[in-house]
Amino acid sequence: MIFLFDMDGTVIDTEKYYRICWKQALSDFGYEMTDEQALSMRSLGRPFAPRRLKEYFGADADYDRIRSHRRALMKEMCDREGIEEKPGAGELLSYLKENGHIAAIATATDAVRSEECLKEVGLFDYITRIISAAEVKEGKPSPDIYLYACEVLGEKPEECFAVEDSPNGVTSAYLAGCKTIMIPDLSPADEELRPMLYREYTSLFELKKAIEEGKL
Repeated sequence: MIFLFDMDGTVIDTEKYYRICWKQALSDFGYEMTDEQALSMRSLGRPFAPRRLKEYFGADADYDRIRSHRRALMKEMCDREGIEEKPGAGELLSYLKENGHIAAIATATDAVRSEECLKEVGLFDYITRIISAAEVKEGKPSPDIYLYACEVLGEKPEECFAVEDSPNGVTSAYLAGCKTIMIPDLSPADEELRPMLYREYTSLFELKKAIEEGKL
């Protein structure tokens, strides 16, 4: 079985930091970002993220400068607070490797930073490949990253399971044709999102149990 995992909010518990740091970065540039707006930025890639920011705050909002500041804030917060795996991540990923399954990462985060984070929480050795949105034309919610991940792994999308925590990630995987599994992090699936899902679980523990019992 082939599993493509989003990273932030799915296997490592960092999405909560993005939520804080986006709001702080905007505030430092004189804008007020709501929780709802911050949540909408989860896994959002280019060219969608710059457009979204300008929709919220006007044409003068400098996405590159704001994002660069947000990244600096994020690094400071992660260094200060530390990062942890999502509950069940180690158990699930070790189980997949021990049983001959493939686990790859499909993330909006750059590959270098992704590797650093995965090593910090002790999950890197379970991962076959990191695929970053920087490697494709469009980020999530475009299907590009999942289509490319399947190509790299030599598998058809319909033969791969994509595990996501956010609407932008779910949309990306669904449009690519993957069997999309959602494990919500900061917000649940809504009625618009639920038809895109192959399965929905409350935790990685629950996903592991379903795999063990042959219920996927």
